[in-house]
Amino acid sequence: MPLRFDRAPPYAADANGPRLATFTAVNGTGSTLIAVGRSARRVFEVVDLDTAAAMGSGSVPALGTPRLLAWMEAVTVAVLEPELHTDHTSVGTRVELEHVRPSAVGAQVCVEAFVTAVDGRRVDFDILATDADGTPVGRGRISRVVVERASFPDRLGPRGPG
Repeated sequence: MPLRFDRAPPYAADANGPRLATFTAVNGTGSTLIAVGRSARRVFEVVDLDTAAAMGSGSVPALGTPRLLAWMEAVTVAVLEPELHTDHTSVGTRVELEHVRPSAVGAQVCVEAFVTAVDGRRVDFDILATDADGTPVGRGRISRVVVERASFPDRLGPRGPG
């Protein structure tokens, strides 16, 4: 399925306003409205620690895919966190990422995330990362699920030895 945008945000207010989706809090004590089309944008500067060589994901001195993914996830969190009750958070559950262009140390990378769907506690995003002139650096999709903050540690698997 193609992404819902190429270079520009796909969602504009129409005569009916934004489309809203509601999910019920995990403990059933309320609901939160998340608008399809809600978005956030952050600009990051590539530093030496962000490179593939520094992160162990390659040997080139350019933005590493793991860092690009971390930035994309951070922007999806920035979309959701202001809308969630304080006793809830979100966790990433699915990622699809295409890293299409290298970015050198010192480059500015703009990451934008747009809500494309809400289904129960799951929120889906399209993400676009561009360089300073608007050329795509990466694009992808991320799904996050809203969870109860206090009970999440109970779902963690067994700890290793020690």
